[in-house]
Amino acid sequence: VRKSKSIIEKERDRSNELLLNILPAEVAEELKEKGEAEAKLIEEVTVIFTDFKGFTAMSEQLSPQDSVSDLNECFSMFDQISSKHGIEKIKTIGDAYMAAGGIPTPNSTHAKDAVNAVLEMRDFIAEGKAKKIAADLPYFEIRIGVHTGPVVAGIVGLKKFQYDIWGDTVNTASRLESSGEVDKVNVSKATYELLKNEPELSFESRGKVAAKGKGEIEMYFVSKA
Repeated sequence: VRKSKSIIEKERDRSNELLLNILPAEVAEELKEKGEAEAKLIEEVTVIFTDFKGFTAMSEQLSPQDSVSDLNECFSMFDQISSKHGIEKIKTIGDAYMAAGGIPTPNSTHAKDAVNAVLEMRDFIAEGKAKKIAADLPYFEIRIGVHTGPVVAGIVGLKKFQYDIWGDTVNTASRLESSGEVDKVNVSKATYELLKNEPELSFESRGKVAAKGKGEIEMYFVSKA
């Protein structure tokens, strides 16, 4: 009986660990208690999109194992940076990384947390690029977009379910990434308004920039002051 209990406890702990790798802790707890997790509207969230420029071309020069290893190294570091700054990773899509601050529990520091996180991600990729150039190896660069606004957050799917977010805020953050420049963090006016008085941050206005499907959006590049 003791042996059976020990096996059951180990399996339960393993299941809990796997669940926490997939879902935020609060959502995982709600799922365990109720058997479901209610979708929620969160009024103010800062959404991050990153994308690698040149990764596809670089991967054509490398073995599949080396390409995946490179991507895994970057995304593993992004995960660590996200955790450090209290950012919730949402998902990866190919060589794109999506995360958000202020979920699943709303907070007042989401914009600052998100921008500090992406500046660190940007620096990590820049360091890797410099090392590859020095070694005469193929490299890739990064574009980053950040936008603040409301989202709906919840769990989708029955198999391989995941915690995800939806809404215009997500689409706009994606457009800020694609309308940005390499090695730059491109933020919206909404994010800028929350951070413009932060002494450790510096902003460069880009004016209104055309974004696919969104018309013109006021954008800023942000960096450390």
